[in-house]
This record gives sequence, structure tokens and C-alpha cells, in this order.
Amino acid sequence: MTDVTVVVADDQAAVRDALAAMLELADGIAVVGAAADGAEAAALVREHRPDVLLTDLRMPVCDGVGATARVLEDTPETAVVLLTTYDDEESILRGLQAGARGYLTKNAGRTEIAAAIRAAAAGQSVLDPQVQRRLVASATGTAARPGAAVPAGPDPGLTPRETEVLRLIADGLTNRDIASRLFVSESTVKTHINNLFAKAHLSDRAHAVRYAFDTGLAASRQADS
Repeated sequence: MTDVTVVVADDQAAVRDALAAMLELADGIAVVGAAADGAEAAALVREHRPDVLLTDLRMPVCDGVGATARVLEDTPETAVVLLTTYDDEESILRGLQAGARGYLTKNAGRTEIAAAIRAAAAGQSVLDPQVQRRLVASATGTAARPGAAVPAGPDPGLTPRETEVLRLIADGLTNRDIASRLFVSESTVKTHINNLFAKAHLSDRAHAVRYAFDTGLAASRQADS
């Protein structure tokens, strides 16, 4: 089995080194780079093209949100998992809207972090249970039940290209059709689909079509044509 490759980013050297050493001990994970800030992280991702960037949220020069945006623009096949001490609503939303596929607090243990990295590499969205409950509580205005699903909102922070892909899915196009329409590879289309599914908490194409019409994205495409 091929190892999941990871770049680790944290401005505290002790934390960065500890994370790298911890992940090297995990089965099926290989650390290919370590960065002290978001700019360095984005550069390492461009160089090594890892499966996952595991990054702190608050860093100098370029923070985790900025690093996420840069990575998804330059290397969209790399998933981003944020690992931070901050679990307030604003920090969570900034990270997820930038395109992070996972959000963990530093209370997470080695097993949880390793599992989140593997899940993100497989295209799955990963949220710390405490983070998930906070998002649900914010969305509903009530205390959330542990383990409750995060409802999809009308504005999950999709990029223009992800929005276009969602609209084409709603039009019934296959991945091959979408790739042909947008003049990109099928693997790039799959990456955009994985990212938009993670951001909007969608489980399959049928859910995506329903979401596109419920939010007016599909209707707006028809109006523009």
C-alpha cells in the first residue's frame, strides 16, 4: 500500500517536530516536509505535491487560511487539514470556507490525527466532534446533540470553479463530460467534486443535485443561458 504523504506546518518548532515524529510512527503515513509558516507550507506543497497538508491556523507571514487558499489554487489535489487550538465559530468557518477538508483541535490524539489525514486523503470531510457540535449549535441556534450532522448552508464558500462543477452535475453531466466542457482532466474534476462535497457536506451526486436546486445555483445557470 502506498503511504499517504503529508506536509506539516506549525510556527512552533517543538510542536512541528513532535507532529512530524508522531506521524512518521503511524502506519501508512510519510512526512515529506515541515514548514514554519503558511507561505513555506504552500511552497513545500508545490514541490512535493503531498496528499495532505496538516497545518496550524494561526501562523506568521501567511496563516493556515491563507495557506489553504494558496494550496487549493496551485495544487487542488492536496487536501488540507487544520489542526489548531482555536475552536470558535469564526475560526472554524474561515478555515472551512477557504477549502480545508478537515478541522481538528490540538486536543486530538495521535490516532485521531492519523485517521483524519487518511480520511482527508480519501476525499472525506473530517471535523472534530466539538467543532461539529459548535457549528450545528450556531446553525440551529440551539445546543447540538453530540454526533449530529452539520446541515448544509446556502453559502459553503465554494470557489467559482467548484460552483461551475456543481451546476454541471445538476445538468446531468458525467465527470468525463464536465472535464471535456471545462478543458481539464477527469482527475481535476474529481478533485473539485471532492472539495465541494466536503464544503457543502454532500454525500453523493443526487444530494449535490438537490443542493444545487435548493440553493438556486442550478436555477441561476438556467437564467444565465
